[in-house]
Amino acid sequence: MSLLLYRVGRTAYRRPWAFIAMWLVLLGGVVGLAAANGGVKISSSITIDGTESQDVTDRLRSELPQAAGGQGTIVFTVPEGERLDTDARASGIGEAAASIAQLPIVVDRTPQSTKANTSPSAPGSGSEPSGIGPLVINGKPVPGVVVSQDGSVAMLQIQFTEQVQDLPDGSVEQVTSLAGAATKGTGVDVLTTESLKPHAAPIGGHEAIGLGVAALVLLLTLGSLRAAGLPLLTALTGVGIGLGGAFALSQTITLTTATPVLALMVGLAVGIDYALFIVNRQRRLILTQGLSAEEATSRSIGTAGSAVLFAGLTVVIALTGLTLIGISFLTTMALVAAVTVVLAVLVALTLLPAMLGLVGERIASAKARAKGTNLTVEEHRHFAHRWSGAVVRHRWLAILGVVAVLGAAAIPVTSMALGMPNGATANLDTDERRAYDAITRGFGEGYNAPLVVVATPDEGNRLGQEDIGRIAAGLTDTPDVDTVSVIGADPDGGTAIFTVIPTEGPDAASTAALVDTLRASGAAVTHDEGVTLGVTGLTAVNLDISEKLADVLPLYIGIVVALSLVVLLLVFRSVVVPIKATLGFLLSIGATFGLMTAIFQWGWLKDVFGFDTTGPILSFLPIMVTGILYGLAMDYEMFLVSSMREAHVHGHRGRHAIVHGFDQASRVVVAAAVIMVSVFAGFIFSSDPTIKQFGLALAVGILIDAFLVRMTLVPAVMAVLGEAAWWLPRRLAALLPNLDVEGDLLKRHLQESAATPSAADSVDHPSSPEPVH
Repeated sequence: MSLLLYRVGRTAYRRPWAFIAMWLVLLGGVVGLAAANGGVKISSSITIDGTESQDVTDRLRSELPQAAGGQGTIVFTVPEGERLDTDARASGIGEAAASIAQLPIVVDRTPQSTKANTSPSAPGSGSEPSGIGPLVINGKPVPGVVVSQDGSVAMLQIQFTEQVQDLPDGSVEQVTSLAGAATKGTGVDVLTTESLKPHAAPIGGHEAIGLGVAALVLLLTLGSLRAAGLPLLTALTGVGIGLGGAFALSQTITLTTATPVLALMVGLAVGIDYALFIVNRQRRLILTQGLSAEEATSRSIGTAGSAVLFAGLTVVIALTGLTLIGISFLTTMALVAAVTVVLAVLVALTLLPAMLGLVGERIASAKARAKGTNLTVEEHRHFAHRWSGAVVRHRWLAILGVVAVLGAAAIPVTSMALGMPNGATANLDTDERRAYDAITRGFGEGYNAPLVVVATPDEGNRLGQEDIGRIAAGLTDTPDVDTVSVIGADPDGGTAIFTVIPTEGPDAASTAALVDTLRASGAAVTHDEGVTLGVTGLTAVNLDISEKLADVLPLYIGIVVALSLVVLLLVFRSVVVPIKATLGFLLSIGATFGLMTAIFQWGWLKDVFGFDTTGPILSFLPIMVTGILYGLAMDYEMFLVSSMREAHVHGHRGRHAIVHGFDQASRVVVAAAVIMVSVFAGFIFSSDPTIKQFGLALAVGILIDAFLVRMTLVPAVMAVLGEAAWWLPRRLAALLPNLDVEGDLLKRHLQESAATPSAADSVDHPSSPEPVH
């Protein structure tokens, strides 16, 4: 592998414009396709095929399509002490409801109250709570609009012909603009709930913060403005192609708001880091061994490039492992991110050496060369040497200390709750949170968590009006139900649809229990053995997603760990090292989720991180963060331990190999970790709570894994293991291919080429057969 990559790097260095032109054509092509594809389509909906809520929705689409669309709510409020059911304000709201009902994307119908089917005086009768009623204009109720008892809040409930994410572009904005135009000048404030929030890829200026820090770290690490700029250029090229391709396909695949941002996060982080490892190795070969820029580039691609290739492979395995779970939106997120990682690797191995070819010998100044070649061994003994020496000497103290700290940080994970974003978790100054609070104040928190209940008779039966009334009465008698309304029925008696308002909000345990009760106790609720109840709606969908993701997380971890152990076994040719690497990651991920729970659920440091509302952890964050962090953690394991193995292969033994390998790799690993943390931390300042959680989780995870696990725990454990760290059964060693990540075969090839300069593969500098480090 190292010899093949050496030749690739040399070819790219010698023919830079051919490689640069190839990448520019590819970048221009995907950007052109994205621009010509009718714009970028971002979905606000997250669904999982096979869940009960999705099955009910799919059945509605075939049996009662006019009732299978999404729902949304517009909230009208006035200042405290005022009312909105006065003539001018009521007329404005009525005009808004009428104009919205005329849109072709809206189902124009008047919800039917169950009041007629039950006794309004009976507890849980199904009538609206006392004081809540329709908005009345000239003695006629306005369809779809209800007003709170004090007249300060009104809701317009909208039924769409399609799910919100399937509506034509601009539809949601049209609905809200009609409501605003109709009530303009009346003193009525128009708010939209979470379901009607326009969604776009939340890519803005916040990522520039991370890039700025990354540029500074690159400059300090590489000591050259030219060298520091190359990783940024190559990373942006790979990310541009990856995101351009995703946007070009956005009309045919479902992109959630998090998909492009995750690809951007991961693509920038690994793209910069992979290029940094290679450029750092090239400059070190130039400064310490006096090699030409061409020879140093070729060797760095052969050695550091081999580590980059397999480091990228572990990230891709961790991400593509999500496709085995069968959750469509996670599959899309994972594949888009995985493609950006593949591009980062290919760019680092081909475009980077081509750009180094353009820079040529200017990559290191004459002053730096003179200083570098005259460095003594003692001058190389910097902080990394002292740190690794101290860790090796006090290895048991280091092991116990890291395990204790990360174990304590993981304690909050025992109370981690998963959920999906809703108005209750939004910041206080957002429209969706103000709408949530207004609904809670005017009608009760349960109105923020409506459930759509579908009653279906067994084959051969039908539902008449009496049956529908009986089912409605049974639903209203169910514990934790506030009120019930009939919102649609099949005229042939095949299906009846009800809106069930719980007593508490979408994140309440009682609401989740109510969904389970309705699904499990259909006969008890409907008083009819021949009727089946299904539950869907946004609240039920979110509950199902959280439950499904929690169930598949252990399976996913098992799949990814098994595949990655195989890759690490091939790379390190050791049984112990891959196991040790994975156990260290489990400490990292436990501590990361523990801190996330303390911050986002318990509210620790919430003012520092720019949010004012606590809530559950995003339901798909653990599975995505586990995959991404595992891949990135194995990157640092790969670069650090492969350097130790390289020292071991080239003659160092036991603890000397650990200290020497750590000295060679630690500086660039620290720089790479700081860059990754900076890139991810830049997204913490996003106003989107999903992106904020992902940015913080990845930043904290890398910080913990790179500095506590890889830079402290790993050398300590390696010191305890000694030579046993490289143990591999002979039979297994004979079966495994030699990938030569440490460059031993390349070293022998260079020595042979130096001895026989006429050979076809001879290098340009046969007089410098220095060992490859």
